[in-house]
Amino acid sequence: MATALLFSGQGSQYSGMGKKLYDEAPAVYDGIFAAGSDILGFDIKKAMFEGTAEELAVTSVSQPAIFTMSLMCAKKYELDGGEFTAVAGHSLGEYAALVAAGAVDMQTGYTLIKHRAACMDKAAKKNGGKMAAVIGMPSDVIEAACAEINAAGDYVVPVNYNTPVQTVIAGSEAGIEKASALLKDKGAKRIVPLAVAAAFHSEYMKEAGIEFLELIKDIKIGSPKKAFYSNVTGGRLDDFTDIHGILSRHIYSSVCFTSELTAMQSDGIGRFVECGPGKALTGMVKKTLDGAEAAAMDV
Repeated sequence: MATALLFSGQGSQYSGMGKKLYDEAPAVYDGIFAAGSDILGFDIKKAMFEGTAEELAVTSVSQPAIFTMSLMCAKKYELDGGEFTAVAGHSLGEYAALVAAGAVDMQTGYTLIKHRAACMDKAAKKNGGKMAAVIGMPSDVIEAACAEINAAGDYVVPVNYNTPVQTVIAGSEAGIEKASALLKDKGAKRIVPLAVAAAFHSEYMKEAGIEFLELIKDIKIGSPKKAFYSNVTGGRLDDFTDIHGILSRHIYSSVCFTSELTAMQSDGIGRFVECGPGKALTGMVKKTLDGAEAAAMDV
């Protein structure tokens, strides 16, 4: 059965993540921590093992911490004899996927993450915004509701298509409030406000994407050696000639994760291994794909 590695996104971080893996075989992971700390300019191992939830929630810390944990889990999977033919990431997870696919080396991955986190943190502080998860409602109903709110002068859009019945929306505080009320009236089971300080993957992040492109345009990104599935296209990405532009747009475009999972299953992938903190993506696979196997390395 063909296997894909899935890499976790922002919000999956937790204090102490990676310590259990590290304590099992420190020498295996020391190189990852050394490379990361050197490029980032701070001790990423200390941040992961000792940082509080509040400290880890800062974008400039959470993104490289999750990236590091993802690399650790992928290393553990391969050392255990695991094989894979494809990769995909949820938002931030695409950068660990690029490393796992062989499109960039680890050092380049950390450089990309450092620039991405800085640009997004800057835009978040300037523009703010809110996000909320809509549970128990088809995405087309959510799209129509958001369009109605936007037509009335506020801003809210679907940004994370996580499962057929879970979609995250982002926008202004007023937009989120009005969309939440409207979607409850339309029958949403739950609306869960997310503990974030910005409207990620929305127009509020466009300036971050533009700034990011300028910073990375000369960084070499090769073609992947494994099948790579993109949040932006919602399917397999074979043409990497515009990968810098795609990564730029990725910051302010929707995460089409449900479409990616469906595309992977259509391409013959039946087993999914989540690499990164937590088990959120494992749950998304089980709620989206009938008959697929899914497991998390963070156990």
